[in-house]
Amino acid sequence: MVEVHDKLREHYRRRQCKALAGLDDKAAKRVAAAGTTPDVLADMPESLWDAETVGVIYDEVEGLNFYRDFGRLDALFADPALAGDRTYLAVLRGYLRDDSVSALPIRRLAERHRDGVDPVFRKLLGKPGFCWERDGEDLLRRRKKEFFDRASTPGISVVGARLAELLRGGR
Repeated sequence: MVEVHDKLREHYRRRQCKALAGLDDKAAKRVAAAGTTPDVLADMPESLWDAETVGVIYDEVEGLNFYRDFGRLDALFADPALAGDRTYLAVLRGYLRDDSVSALPIRRLAERHRDGVDPVFRKLLGKPGFCWERDGEDLLRRRKKEFFDRASTPGISVVGARLAELLRGGR
């Protein structure tokens, strides 16, 4: 998790430098004085801190999200032979059952590992004819019904220093 924290801090630092480069000197000084890089991990659940891997996905609709043991799922879809190991399938099963996890991480993995998605779900579901292209969306709609029944909202929204200042009541 320390690695995630460092990578996010570096990402925000680069974004801030890029944003400041486009401002005049006076505006750049005002923004720089408004605050430091946000610590988006300050309120993260304890369960993420002891995870072997944490996936960080930013989505334009759902915002910034963190996923426990995402590296294990990435490895599973990259190498479907790992579906013979119940611990890998248990993580995927957990993602499908967990009401707090949207369809986003599974969709991203399916996009990233097109050759692995069918064999993994065939093994998980015990359905030799499963085809992600044909059956994937229906599976997600059944397993993640609550996410399809409401409009998506960001789990975490990243705001700039100036907006944060305004939200705190500063001028």
